[in-house]
Amino acid sequence: MYKEDTIAAIATAPGAGGIGIIRLSGKKALEIADKVFVSPSGKKPTAMAAYTAAYGKIIARDGSLIDEAIALIMRAPKSYTCEDVVELQCHGGPMALRSVLRAVFEAGARPAEPGEFTKRAFLNGRLDLSEAQAVMDVINAKTDMALRQATGHLTGSFSSELQGWRREILGFIAHLEALIDFPEEGVEEAELEKMRGKIEGLSAKFSGLISTASTGRILREGLMTAIIGKPNVGKSSLLNALLREERAIVTDIPGTTRDAIEEYADLEGVPLRIIDTAGIRETSDTVEQLGVEKSKEYIEKAQLVLALFDSSRPLDNEDEEILSLLQDQQAIALLTKNDLPEKLSAEELQKRLPELPIISISTKGDKDGLADLSRSVHAFVFKHGADPQAAFLRDEEEAEILKKARHHLQEAISTIDSDMGLDFISIDLRSAWEALGELTGEALGDDIVDEVFKRFCIGK
Repeated sequence: MYKEDTIAAIATAPGAGGIGIIRLSGKKALEIADKVFVSPSGKKPTAMAAYTAAYGKIIARDGSLIDEAIALIMRAPKSYTCEDVVELQCHGGPMALRSVLRAVFEAGARPAEPGEFTKRAFLNGRLDLSEAQAVMDVINAKTDMALRQATGHLTGSFSSELQGWRREILGFIAHLEALIDFPEEGVEEAELEKMRGKIEGLSAKFSGLISTASTGRILREGLMTAIIGKPNVGKSSLLNALLREERAIVTDIPGTTRDAIEEYADLEGVPLRIIDTAGIRETSDTVEQLGVEKSKEYIEKAQLVLALFDSSRPLDNEDEEILSLLQDQQAIALLTKNDLPEKLSAEELQKRLPELPIISISTKGDKDGLADLSRSVHAFVFKHGADPQAAFLRDEEEAEILKKARHHLQEAISTIDSDMGLDFISIDLRSAWEALGELTGEALGDDIVDEVFKRFCIGK
């Protein structure tokens, strides 16, 4: 069993730093720390109280000095994993950390698997599955809005809602089974109708949350956004304006960008995974042509396309190709260079793209139009009037589980309407209750749990 093992790993990011942490967790964490950590007073980690720290040295098996360190002691069950945990704070150089970790392994620990510390916290009941997965979402959050969503899941606000729904469904089941056991009590039609209304209300709540799945994934992973247009239309200038730094080379020479540039931008809380593509045009340059083909591939993959058109020049053949590429694409059309004399109006472009928002924009001076772009992107991300402050599902996988739970609730409603037996209603409701358990991790097999935590980094 894993509980007999003590695991260890470097818990800080790769690279040099002022401090690096080696984390140990398990039944023998304190005993192993005794073998490698020596304090000036001679006091051993096994003799230290919980939530105390001590300065000392890390000693190799042959007695040689490896590094100075501070040992932090956290005793079960009041630790991250609910096991005995020791964290050795050393200097953050890669060589020092590897040497300390090697000494810890030689003293009896084994290497932690990806996500194994959090997996133990989950298996020991400290976190449910939603909270555990939020750990990596907090680490990877790229905007304040994404961080708020992740911390909301991590602190249990989303799990509390799920547990509340499960308790409500379980209450229905208990009531129905009591009526089944005592049929002489009888069932009033009004009572079943009241339960039906509550089940319908839960189903509506599930539907509302299901609609947030794509928004949740965008906040977690970023909105894949392709910037397209003909050469010298202002694509790289727009990228630089969104990033608030000179990331892409900007010149008056067409074809400067020959390959896609990918960066993350924070657009008032929405993480944009921006791809600045090569200008789309006919060219005899082999390298540039490869870039153009790559641009077309990115357009097909993008969740949102920002299509740029030069307002100081009338539409030409290159623009016509851009227009053809926008068929069946989620896009926003941007009229650039609005500080120059107008040759292409928003009204004219709107006639060609009647379904798309048209925004006049300049990347110079006060960055005219960027606020309008931000509002359009937010409208795209927070569809159906979703509240940016509300909780969202993490992704479509969670949506599928919730759809399954909603299906069983709807089956229960159909069963009530068909005037079938109480036991059939109870079966449908129990299926919904179990489906919700998949979101919290209470109804998952070991193989699925293992797969979830393999996505984590080692040391977390």
